[in-house]
Amino acid sequence: MVKPRPIRVALVGQVGRPGIYSLTTSETGQTAGGPKIRLSGLPTVVDAIQKAGGITQNANLRGVVLQRRLPTTQNELSYKQAELDLLALVLDGNQSQNPFLFDGDTIRISEAEETPEEAVELAAMNLSPQMISVNVIGEVNKPGRLKLPASTPLVQAVMAAGGANFRANTRNVELVRINRNGSAKLKRFKLDLSAAASNENNPPLQDGDSVLVNRSQLARAGDAINTVSQPLGGLVQIWTLFRLINTN
Repeated sequence: MVKPRPIRVALVGQVGRPGIYSLTTSETGQTAGGPKIRLSGLPTVVDAIQKAGGITQNANLRGVVLQRRLPTTQNELSYKQAELDLLALVLDGNQSQNPFLFDGDTIRISEAEETPEEAVELAAMNLSPQMISVNVIGEVNKPGRLKLPASTPLVQAVMAAGGANFRANTRNVELVRINRNGSAKLKRFKLDLSAAASNENNPPLQDGDSVLVNRSQLARAGDAINTVSQPLGGLVQIWTLFRLINTN
């Protein structure tokens, strides 16, 4: 044997680039925004995920399913599957959760119901995207699109946009998230500078999120008065000029 032939595996679900991949004993993987990783040796589950661009921030790492086809006749297909806990691998170093792959294997990564509590820690591992792009708009000093480290909490994103200005209603900050299927989700939060990262008070952001810092009631009232008074101001100036001409 000159060299081992490639094996083909399928990755579906919450990975950067789902699809079918050929893996050899020498590969290069790269997550979004991260460095290229040289992969060598017999391919494992982690190697395949890295080649597919890494996991998304919605990935359920506690329930990764590895499906393997059993040797049977051509007319009869049979499979077995195992559930892997990749959190135990990346947080505790449990290598049994990273088995070698066989030709025809399928790796399924489902979507987590909510962002894992360990999201900020997981953002540093080599399975996750390293950078995300988010929009921070509204009553901040430097609104616009920002490049931030993955899983940056909402409060830190607002601070990266220059912080909330004096017109902001810090009790009404909206987070809009677009899902892969095109649906949108909106949640409201209070901007608490002392809050640690959590799904309830200071959620880790995902790529494509938009944060809107709304105006306070006082700012709304001031804007409404300006809108009404500007046309009237012009009329008053015209009336004053008309009177001066008539007087002269």
